[in-house]
Amino acid sequence: MPVNSLFRPFQFKTLNLPNRIVMAPMTRSFSPGGIPTKEVAEYYQRRAAAAVGLIISEGTVIQRPSSSNDPKVPRFWGDALPAWKQVIDSVHGAGGVMAPQLWHVGAVRNRRTDWPVPEPIDSPSGLATPGKPYGMTMSDEAIADTIAAFARAAADAKRLGFDAVELHGAHGYLIDQFFWEGTNERSDKYGGATLPQRGRFAAEILQAVRAAVGPDYPVIIRLSQWKQQDYKVQMAKTPQEMEAWLRPLADAGADIFHCSQRRFWEPEFEGSDLNFAGWAKKLSGKPTITVGSVGLSGEFLAAFAGESSQPAALDELLRRLDRGDFDLVAVGRALINDPLWVQKVRDGRRDELLDFSPAALGTLY
Repeated sequence: MPVNSLFRPFQFKTLNLPNRIVMAPMTRSFSPGGIPTKEVAEYYQRRAAAAVGLIISEGTVIQRPSSSNDPKVPRFWGDALPAWKQVIDSVHGAGGVMAPQLWHVGAVRNRRTDWPVPEPIDSPSGLATPGKPYGMTMSDEAIADTIAAFARAAADAKRLGFDAVELHGAHGYLIDQFFWEGTNERSDKYGGATLPQRGRFAAEILQAVRAAVGPDYPVIIRLSQWKQQDYKVQMAKTPQEMEAWLRPLADAGADIFHCSQRRFWEPEFEGSDLNFAGWAKKLSGKPTITVGSVGLSGEFLAAFAGESSQPAALDELLRRLDRGDFDLVAVGRALINDPLWVQKVRDGRRDELLDFSPAALGTLY
């Protein structure tokens, strides 16, 4: 199929993109001591120079003791901010557009055996997974400090010159642990039997971020039904439950929903072929980003188990984009593997698209 729809400009508030392709946020762990290096800046700059429409950074953590579970994941506070200024200046110098993804991992166990996570480990109810204790139940004071830390980071992103900001509210990390009834057993105002009740923490973060950046600065939130703790979770089991989840987030300040699926082509609910991003756009009226195994065979979680993959056709993706199901398309592994992927797709150079090897996860090319 012609790829013209991928290369239409996109404009929303102050966000002006030359095309519909987003570099998905992908943890790289190449920032010793949490400070992005010159090589990190060059990694993003290469993709900006090669026509990626919007770059969303790897997750970068806010100022809370246990926000990170890896000492080489970048921070977005303190002495890491001058390094992020170098990153965004490099991206802008190459003609690119970029948003940092602001992150708190919550009660997710340490990725390293040689580095202890600073305590206290924040969590809604002291659970890593349903029924499995880990971390501490956050006090009202800890919740307020976390909300303020997200807002400070967003204000810093705007001050440094980033074009937008994304909140990581997916994949079983802290914000998502509040959404999920399996890890949120609170009986106060941040818990409850329904998604809107458990979504209050996210809504208050969005309200604080919106107040910090003003009305015109684009705010994205990444959401998922699935969790790294349980791939089969479906928090919103009906369109009605999804609408009840998303509308308060939109009202609180979310401009764009980044809808994470393991496979973008899978329908979200029976009776329709709309995927998560399609339903989110229909129910909220907000622009959406689809993501999940775009451009490569297999699915991205298999890469962490050592599985390679090959270039895949984009016909189904283009059909859905042409139909208006979603507005933007996030690409992960293909852009880790090849900074020139967008140009090759645009120019019809399919024979030059590269296979993906998990070895690419160990490099910063």
